Amino acid sequence: MTSSNAEAAGTGGHPTNGLSDTVHQRNRLGILTIAAEAERVEVAYLRDALELTAGNLSRHLAVLEEADLIQIERGYHGRRPKTWIRITEQGQAALAAEISALRELLRRHQEFRASN
Repeated sequence: MTSSNAEAAGTGGHPTNGLSDTVHQRNRLGILTIAAEAERVEVAYLRDALELTAGNLSRHLAVLEEADLIQIERGYHGRRPKTWIRITEQGQAALAAEISALRELLRRHQEFRASN
């Protein structure tokens, strides 16, 4: 084990240990990143942007809502029913932690590649 590996082991091990199974899933990561860029986002936009079926998106939203990472808001735009989501403070924190772990993983990989 190199000294940098030993340092990582002493501070929680490999950067992938910091990845969240809930957040890291590709579609859920997409939902959170899009939601973080807006005050609220319409579910139909997420479905189209992430190329998901309505049922698949609904399941991902349920997982994120159960984890308190998003809030789902139902209402109307005129006479048309609409559903929006908002990222919660917990969701913002979870997304930031995920991005931080990915940055550390990338940094380590680039450092390794540069040294070889």
